[in-house]
Amino acid sequence: MCGLYSNRKMAAEVRSIFDYPEQPPFAPRDFIVPGGPMEIIKGEHGDPHFALVRWGLVPGWSKEIRSGRPLINARAETILEKPSFSGAMKHRRCLIPADGYFEWQGDTPGKKQPYRFTRPDQGIFAFAGIWEHWMTSEGSELESAAIITTAANDAVAPIHHRMPVIIEPENFTSWLDSEKVLARQASRLLVSAPDDYFVFEKTTIDRRPKPKADDQLSLF
Repeated sequence: MCGLYSNRKMAAEVRSIFDYPEQPPFAPRDFIVPGGPMEIIKGEHGDPHFALVRWGLVPGWSKEIRSGRPLINARAETILEKPSFSGAMKHRRCLIPADGYFEWQGDTPGKKQPYRFTRPDQGIFAFAGIWEHWMTSEGSELESAAIITTAANDAVAPIHHRMPVIIEPENFTSWLDSEKVLARQASRLLVSAPDDYFVFEKTTIDRRPKPKADDQLSLF
């Protein structure tokens, strides 16, 4: 499971890589957490566009936002079979910019060791994601997203058995263009990254971060 990640890069650097026309003034963040805002790039008629959405996908057919654990991850192996994810995989794929993500090793609550995974050059990369549009009974709208995961490669597996799917820059257009690239074709990109894609090191997190109330309210 990928339940915490970072994007410490400046907005201009992110925009230069993903080439969207918007100029959103978002700040670098050490921790991006479930239930809070996340930056995504979605495709509109084949072109990339920036959006700020809730991390934790709410299916469009859902009558309410369920309490408990949000749908922050979608398994690549079953994404086309699950009602919560299949429609988004077919029509609403996205890229999620990041410069690192975290996993914990160990079985004892409170004593698990956190690790941070980054590129060897500390650069930006893109998680494969899906997003949804949902409307409350009062008429307020919410966009939300989930990170797609797959089996860990040999390098990541000693820490965690799952890892986020990475979309390489040469595949950005194909991944985003759901009008021309069908879900079955796009699903071929849902594979583990090469063993040398990430490096990782032990890190310290005093307390597992949680979304701020203001962040959650700003998404409606």
